[in-house]
Amino acid sequence: MDKVRKVSEEYFFSAIVSLENFDDAQRFFKIFCTDKETQLIAQRLYVAKLLSENKVYSEIVEKTGASSATVSRVKRAMEIDREYFDKLLGTLNGKL
Repeated sequence: MDKVRKVSEEYFFSAIVSLENFDDAQRFFKIFCTDKETQLIAQRLYVAKLLSENKVYSEIVEKTGASSATVSRVKRAMEIDREYFDKLLGTLNGKL
């Protein structure tokens, strides 16, 4: 099963990096994810943005609707791979 998972994940991530623009990405996620799945990913990314701006948990929970457990999970992920989050959020800030 691990081999099947690995192949399918490689195929999935290859599809993601092949997306050329915002419309392609939006279309892809509307086809392959439920609205709730997309919303949860988007929420976590927004939580990361607010954490990077040093917002407090209560403000993040209020602004995003995320649970404090989700905020904690995102914060831990950011602490583990700070360099990646800095790069990702920096890239997004330049586009938004």
